[in-house]
Amino acid sequence: MKTRLPAALFVAVLMAITGPARAADALDPAVQQLLVDVSAQRIEQRIRSLVGFGTRHTLSDTESETRGIGAARRWIQRELQACSRAAGGRLQVEMDEFIEPPGNRVPKPTTVVNVVATLPGSSAASKDRLLVISGHYDSRNGNVMDAVGEAPGANDDASGTAVVMELACAMARRSYDATLVFIAVAGEEQGLLGARHWARQARLKGLQVEAMITNDIIGSSRGDAGQHDPKQLRLFADGLDPLLRQLTAAPRANASEVELKAQEALRKEIQPLVMAGGTLDLPTHQLGRHLKQAGERYLPGFTVNLIQRRDRYLRGGDHIPFLENGYPAVRISEPFEDFAHQHQNLRSENGKVYGDLPEFVDFAYVADVARVNAAGLATLALAPAAPRNVRLDASELSNDSTLSWSPNLEPELAGYRVVWRNTDSVAWQQSRELGKDVTKVRLPVSKDNLVFGVQALSKRGHASLASFPLPLLRP
Repeated sequence: MKTRLPAALFVAVLMAITGPARAADALDPAVQQLLVDVSAQRIEQRIRSLVGFGTRHTLSDTESETRGIGAARRWIQRELQACSRAAGGRLQVEMDEFIEPPGNRVPKPTTVVNVVATLPGSSAASKDRLLVISGHYDSRNGNVMDAVGEAPGANDDASGTAVVMELACAMARRSYDATLVFIAVAGEEQGLLGARHWARQARLKGLQVEAMITNDIIGSSRGDAGQHDPKQLRLFADGLDPLLRQLTAAPRANASEVELKAQEALRKEIQPLVMAGGTLDLPTHQLGRHLKQAGERYLPGFTVNLIQRRDRYLRGGDHIPFLENGYPAVRISEPFEDFAHQHQNLRSENGKVYGDLPEFVDFAYVADVARVNAAGLATLALAPAAPRNVRLDASELSNDSTLSWSPNLEPELAGYRVVWRNTDSVAWQQSRELGKDVTKVRLPVSKDNLVFGVQALSKRGHASLASFPLPLLRP
């Protein structure tokens, strides 16, 4: 016959073993200094330089050195190469080039080029974990097929590209356990072309993309109804909708055997999470929670509005192809939008200026958005991988909750944190920390009423993304 400790005594025993949960982790001075190093002035200079190419339309001139998308991508490449030299060559800069066949918004075979800068991870145990951040450097005006007219694209999306470049240059001077990939993607306005190519190739190569952030339209804290708040942004995070669309769709007619196997592997990976009630606890949701928590901790007074939707209503960005390929991916965007400065031909009507010009960009605000990105990326890159094989014991009826997991192997592992929340809460509300040799814990709270996760902790106090537990039906 099994005996059970009274709840009060059980809590006392648990506290004696693990110690009380900390109200807040200490801030990492290295991450704080990274945020200090982010420069609004450099971000402004890069936005103005991108605008200076006149148009960066995907179908625009590729030969000129002063105008068009070709000149823009070569300038981005030179800027990142200069940052790499300043950091001792640690940033690997490449041009990811491919031919996009004719299709919607692409009338003829077109060369599309992503500019990719990779900062290899310094830990043998974590270097295969990829953290990707992107902004799209192509632009458009009112006519999505106009490849010659002015399309300055200051906010959409020179702002996001400038943030990617700023963080690539700042983080290249530092060392991180995981690998960071900074991408200036092309072809977003023509159908997410660059992102779709990179994400598809990553899935076919079996790359371990642990997180992807796209920064798109992050340049203004003002809306078209007079709203103004430079202390908030929107973070869109929902991994379920794009996955369901992808997994229920018929395979592409020309899909290769490798692609079909990748899709089936993805189905096997995601289906158990959904069946176990984890529709709001997919890796993308855990990434959103991490970015909100890290951004608000390192930027006091700044609010990251976590929206559990894949993007703005019926709209999308470069994170969508990553989601469709099973990778955790989110979109960061400004709190309001002013559509007089998006996808507009340059003009003035009744005293109102239309067009996506630098004069409508708040460069200090963009720098703060960069700092939110930096806090989230750096803390995740310095954390262990998320625990594997996390299980919630459902082998017998019980009002307690027993979780177990496989041990992490990173040498910098300090322990684990079990987190939980009410089912109607977006963020984790309670936690309990455990030593690095503990891989099983019984909590005097009911699994019927709560949602659980398990994080791995580094010696510097950085937490991994939370792993959602699958049911353990047999002990």
